[in-house]
Amino acid sequence: MNHEMLSDFIRRATADVFSTMLGVELAPGDASTDNGADDRNDGVVSLIGMAGAWAGTGSITCSPAVACRVCSLMLMSEFAAVNDDVLDAVAELTNMIIGGVKNELEPHIGPLGLSLPTVVYGKNFTTRSAGKTEWTVLRFPWDGESLTVRMFMAPAEKTAHSHPHAAGHQYALEV
Repeated sequence: MNHEMLSDFIRRATADVFSTMLGVELAPGDASTDNGADDRNDGVVSLIGMAGAWAGTGSITCSPAVACRVCSLMLMSEFAAVNDDVLDAVAELTNMIIGGVKNELEPHIGPLGLSLPTVVYGKNFTTRSAGKTEWTVLRFPWDGESLTVRMFMAPAEKTAHSHPHAAGHQYALEV
């Protein structure tokens, strides 16, 4: 996957969602790549899968304060602590941003389906990708904090063979 093209799609989708849904103009995010190794977190991470001829994952990572700010703007009410509404707002933000990227990718790689977002909140936890993946990472500064959007895509055949169970292998369990 072309990281430059994917970075542009992520920038555009993130800016559009923040402008339209939250009334916020975000500065363009700084792009980089990483290998998806252990990613230490203190805060909120929302993950969403994509599948089609290509498959991958998109995620949003932010501090609890940014998550509360997103929810406050989205629901037009003040949220000072992470609760179910805040986690739902981050999940919806993920769905809209990664869904926007999906829409821009489809003319290039074919139809894609999106999973439901999964949101994790906590302190000192690690997320890790199975197999060798190269993530496109964009960090968007926002009022002294940041929101990170990460995404990787690979041909579905490659992702299926990166894990033995996904490649159609069957295993017998001894009882």
